[in-house]
Amino acid sequence: MFILNKTIGEFSFKELKEMVKDISLTEIISNDEFTKFIDLLLNDSRKNFNDLGKKFLRDIDKYKKEQDRVSNMYSFDKSHGNYNIIAGVDEVGRGPLAGPIVSCAVVLDLNVDITDIILGIKDSKALSKEKREELSEIIKEKALSYSIAMCDNLEIDEKGIGVCNNKVFIEACKGLKHKPEFILSDGYPIRGIDIKNTGVVKGDTKSASIACASIVAKVFRDNLMEEYHNKYPMYYFNENAGYGTVKHVEAIKKHGPCEIHRLSFLKNIL
Repeated sequence: MFILNKTIGEFSFKELKEMVKDISLTEIISNDEFTKFIDLLLNDSRKNFNDLGKKFLRDIDKYKKEQDRVSNMYSFDKSHGNYNIIAGVDEVGRGPLAGPIVSCAVVLDLNVDITDIILGIKDSKALSKEKREELSEIIKEKALSYSIAMCDNLEIDEKGIGVCNNKVFIEACKGLKHKPEFILSDGYPIRGIDIKNTGVVKGDTKSASIACASIVAKVFRDNLMEEYHNKYPMYYFNENAGYGTVKHVEAIKKHGPCEIHRLSFLKNIL
């Protein structure tokens, strides 16, 4: 609980910043004492104190807007019907020249209080590597269940990327500990599954469950491709995650494909 132990005029600016540096926005918003404290900052005669008060207001506004954005994503998931368990499923790695296609399915508690929703979730490609990894751990901790499935490059060459994409969607959803009554899948409906589902265009920007699945899948696959980089450093998998960057294509032309390359994707290169 934030409580001033002396009047604000007795603090130096350095002391004040040190005192508040570790206070979370959640605590700030929920604490009436901190609201009074911000008012004191805004009415103080010292400019740096005023600026600190204004910064708190900006941070609070940004935090509440993020709460609203993510809360709408949770509401989107619930809007599809009166289901107790809804899963979101997404894939990563449909387009690379090497490595597997990876899917993740996630079941969230969609009825949590707004203070317990997972802030920051969105299309995994729009997040920094550090933020994705942080969120992936939070998602795995807070999700009711999650499941990962993948098809390797050999299966992709044999069956085609479209078949494998649908297959990993099914396997990820079937692997959930909490069997979903309804599934939201990114992009298109899942074929050949005995669970009601619907495709959501740009689902990782609209659905909380799909966004979470997108993040966990990408972190899993990126980490896997970094492991492959240790075995095949000449292809720079730690930089390109198997996608067809200039350096990657040049490496394929120079060294030929390795055991995780999708040969069906290399016809215009080799």
